[in-house]
Amino acid sequence: MSHLSRRSAAPAVGASVPHESARLHVSGQALYTDDLAQRTAGALTAWPVQSPHAHALVRSMDTTAALAIPGVIRVLTAQDVPGINDCGIKHDEPLFPSEAMYYGHALAWVLGEDQNAARAGAAAVVVDYLPLPSLISVAEAIQAQSFQGMKRTISRGDADAALATADRVMSGVTEFSGQEHFYLETQAALATVDEGGQIFVQSSTQHPSEAQATIAHVLGRASNEITVQSLRMGGGFGGKEMQSHGFAAIASIGTLLTGRPVRVRLNRTLDMTMTGKRHGFHTSWEAGFSSEGKLLALKALLTADGGWCLDLSEAVLARALCHVDNNYFIPHVHLDGRVAKTNKTSQTAFRGFGGPQGMLMIEDILGRSAPLLGLAPEELRRRNFYRDGDSTPYGMPVRHAERVTTMWQEALERSNFAERRREVNAFNAAHPGRRRGLAITPVKFGISFNLVALNQAGALVHVYKDGSVLISHGGTEMGQGLHTKMLQIAATSLGIPLSGVRLAPTRTDKVPNTSATAASSGTDLNGGAVKNACEQILGRIAVVAGAMLGVPAQDVRFSGGLVTGLGVTDQSFTFAEVVMQAYLQRVQLWAAGYYRTGGLHWNPELMQGEPFKYFAGGVSVTEMEVDGFTGTYSTRRVDIVHDAGDSLSPIIDVGQIEGGYVQGVGWLTLEDLRWDESNGPHRGRLLTQSASTYKLPSFSEMPELFNVHLMEHAEEEGAVYGSKAVGEPPLMLAFSAREALRDAISSFGPAHHSVELASPATPEAVFWAIQESCKAAGTSFEENALSAARLRPVTVRP
Repeated sequence: MSHLSRRSAAPAVGASVPHESARLHVSGQALYTDDLAQRTAGALTAWPVQSPHAHALVRSMDTTAALAIPGVIRVLTAQDVPGINDCGIKHDEPLFPSEAMYYGHALAWVLGEDQNAARAGAAAVVVDYLPLPSLISVAEAIQAQSFQGMKRTISRGDADAALATADRVMSGVTEFSGQEHFYLETQAALATVDEGGQIFVQSSTQHPSEAQATIAHVLGRASNEITVQSLRMGGGFGGKEMQSHGFAAIASIGTLLTGRPVRVRLNRTLDMTMTGKRHGFHTSWEAGFSSEGKLLALKALLTADGGWCLDLSEAVLARALCHVDNNYFIPHVHLDGRVAKTNKTSQTAFRGFGGPQGMLMIEDILGRSAPLLGLAPEELRRRNFYRDGDSTPYGMPVRHAERVTTMWQEALERSNFAERRREVNAFNAAHPGRRRGLAITPVKFGISFNLVALNQAGALVHVYKDGSVLISHGGTEMGQGLHTKMLQIAATSLGIPLSGVRLAPTRTDKVPNTSATAASSGTDLNGGAVKNACEQILGRIAVVAGAMLGVPAQDVRFSGGLVTGLGVTDQSFTFAEVVMQAYLQRVQLWAAGYYRTGGLHWNPELMQGEPFKYFAGGVSVTEMEVDGFTGTYSTRRVDIVHDAGDSLSPIIDVGQIEGGYVQGVGWLTLEDLRWDESNGPHRGRLLTQSASTYKLPSFSEMPELFNVHLMEHAEEEGAVYGSKAVGEPPLMLAFSAREALRDAISSFGPAHHSVELASPATPEAVFWAIQESCKAAGTSFEENALSAARLRPVTVRP
């Protein structure tokens, strides 16, 4: 086992410890960005002037009336930008645009003494617009050939030739919508300026270093004049990876011009109408199968809805293309990808970052093809699993391919799949108006950033004279438990109790040039850096301890807060005693740690190489019950087996798996983003802009039984303490819920009927799919139900 993976005898990692801020969360004492603003005297509030058009030129803007409103201090416009008027990584995202590109686009910002004044000021700004034609749907963009960014292709073998000789060829279109992040804490930033002109920004961001760089070029300053801190976030899910930076820049301009603190905090409607979503996709495909149900070839075109500017769309598309295979070996593949440009919010990172979109296409293909091939869906999936020695369409060997197969078998056994299949069939035969469905699906997800340069991290560890430890690292905490794992890693590395380690907020003046906390890499990268820093310190003080114990430094052991020597049975010292002695000997007690992921190589132009450190995976079984009269459904039971490696914190990882699954179910079955596609005055307006119109998973959607099991004996060689990433992969376990709905719907129709199911599979979509299944059987649902009701014996109570 590698040095990075090896654990000590009594590690703090592996213990199920509570989240480090759990008590603060449940007691309401945890502070978030806007809580800090409320405690900051004299803070001004910023409010946006939004476009009422999906696409329009701004001919003029009059702020006179706004400035006359009591409490309005200033209106920020493009003329106030001291540096570059752009907050996008592709330089296509003006902070103050002269052309409104989507309904709700912020054109200017009003600073007021409070929110009421700023909001009234924004409403008083007079803007003269020249409306322009707009593209709202992906279909409209495709028809208009409106695309942006680079096209990408992954190809292996000869897909056309393999399709021409395949025993069965299926073709179709799979479309699926985006998803609103709906983090509990909306976008927020608080900026202050000191007497030397230094800008300090508290930001609810997943990427403080990128926020620092964005603010610097907007202000025309050097990065060393900007400090960004991320104390914690009330959720992020990717929505605060890039899109938080513009709001931090607005606050920074405001504080620089007024000399007063400035807060930006969007309410829920503003957040939903102004920020990007998960990318919706339009995909068209052809799949070739052998007579035994083996996938021979796949040819597909994936079009991502990028919205009005690129943001991270190219990278999302690349990851989608790299995950079309999921856990299935496809000998001949040709995949083309492109990004549509529409007049909507710029779609951005979201948990899975394109992986769920690519994988949903292949799962939809298999779900639709299984009945036409005369196979059970679970059997068709199993027959096409990767085996050891196989490689992906982009040329990466699939190491430990047997893990998913092992988890598949374990999930079948733990869920009692075979017996429950018989029970589901019996229930369906006895209940014409209600049907149940059962499905099992796998997940194989690559872990690392697409861009190789981002796979690095730093940390700063201080050991004080009393033996207490303070750690800083470049990752951000959004509720996922990253800080908790970093504390465990530091305690394990130094051989001290967890109570001896404290964590400082993430700040750019402590750890510079950090990558975003994203791509499920936060623990791997920052954990490696924390461990590296601790080991530097330990190496220095081991020399001191060895002299104290009379043994060589390599024979010194640190465990449980005690320092001992091999062969020394009558003497030991506390960690604090050794640290004090090291200080007296002028030994450095702090270290900057660093980690870079090894073994990665990727050619983004050819879309070939090994872009991932490893694959994380899992298997889920879901049973659903559907009401044929209404299309409504409930989740009866979920069984998950997931590969988290040798888990650093099992209780946190299980929570992430549960949360990821539920969020995936929301995307696939409930959360239905709708924009006004009419030609009326509100064309392009987001119709689902609040919790009252956008359906999120709630307690009523939770399964009656929810079983999660971590794969055993799954240490990952070359990862920090043998663990694996667990942030994004669980979301795709929710495919089994969608496939269980398909299974239930199919029972209303004839054998070998292929069910096409919209995504999200809302009750309305399920209802119409049931109608189609009954139609395929040559009857209607109502006739079937009434006929069955007439045949059912009636019991008369005395």
